[in-house]
Amino acid sequence: MTLVLFATTLVLAFSSLVALFPAAIAPEVAAALGVSSATVGLQVSLIFAGAMLSSLVGGPLSRRLGPCRTSQLSLALLGGGAGLMAIPALPSFAVASLLAGLGYGLTNPSASLLLVRFTPPERRGLIFSLKQSGVPLGGVLAGASAPFLALVIGWQAGLLLLVGLALAGIAALQLARPRWDDQRERHTRWLRTPFAGMLVVWRQHSLRYVALLSLCFSMLQLSVSAFTVALLVEDLAFGLVQAGLVMSAVQVVGIAGRIGWGWVGDRLGDRLTTLAVIACTTATCALLVSSMTPAWPHALVTALMCLLSLSSLGWNGVFMAEITQLAPASRVADAAGGCLVFTYGGVLLGLPLVTALHGLFDAYTPVFAVLAGVALVGLWLIRQARLATRREVAEPAAPGAAR
Repeated sequence: MTLVLFATTLVLAFSSLVALFPAAIAPEVAAALGVSSATVGLQVSLIFAGAMLSSLVGGPLSRRLGPCRTSQLSLALLGGGAGLMAIPALPSFAVASLLAGLGYGLTNPSASLLLVRFTPPERRGLIFSLKQSGVPLGGVLAGASAPFLALVIGWQAGLLLLVGLALAGIAALQLARPRWDDQRERHTRWLRTPFAGMLVVWRQHSLRYVALLSLCFSMLQLSVSAFTVALLVEDLAFGLVQAGLVMSAVQVVGIAGRIGWGWVGDRLGDRLTTLAVIACTTATCALLVSSMTPAWPHALVTALMCLLSLSSLGWNGVFMAEITQLAPASRVADAAGGCLVFTYGGVLLGLPLVTALHGLFDAYTPVFAVLAGVALVGLWLIRQARLATRREVAEPAAPGAAR
């Protein structure tokens, strides 16, 4: 199990590293492409658009190829995308972002299939949370390595170095493939049923509500990750360097939150309750953030932002473990892929929503009052998921149904 966890976490961290590498050196990339830094930032949206597309087939593809081979395919797409990004032309940069996004979207369905097989049910919350810590870990690596590599060897050479890492990962995974892919279903029709995962999710009410919950939570996560520095600098009179340090602290606390909430969920034996506590904590902290002014002590602002990140960035592992609990045993990868379509949809919706709200309020602090409302919608969805789960347990699905 340790090797499976290590491998799946590194694959996820690499996907996050590739996704955020250009954003970490946006001025350098923007100058080479002849565009603004904001345009480079839109690359993240293209990444998640590609991830949504591959999530549609991630479940059946993982069953057909096997989770290890699918992880290798993910690394190949991510590495190919990184290599293509090194070409200083806007069209190829856009295509490269979509290509890398296709690889990003395959990481979780394949990892879910592996972890469900090798992890005891009572430990899945912690194990999935440890695996999901790969996302902020990749962000930390991107922030630490991309500027250094751009300065020492150039940003294009830095991206080509990622291609080498992808190839090394593919070779390393090949050693484990005979064991990890020995249960693959060779005749699964993955391309002819691109919406199979979403159908599994939508037909089972408990999964449907959990998927919609992830849409809300991913919007919150994106807002905290993407707009913390802007909030601190524009609304609360922080210096740019100081705001960057707070942002780093927010990411580190987010990693701790993912692991901690996963442990709590396992200890409680009730992950929906854990998600409800996360929703309440996020709503409360977001409301407090909306009341902040430049008069607040910087230490108090930093502490509140870290507390907000502890919940708003810490839900993912608990969510992924709950999917494996609710989904039919033979459709875990399909359910994971179907739910992640909604998760990535929240990422795509969150950016324009927060941008529009900022334009309406001309400040970031009131936007967080709206985000508190989004967290409360998530709390309602958790209640609906619990009620649906009780109905499904009391009335087992008929043969051939989704559950």
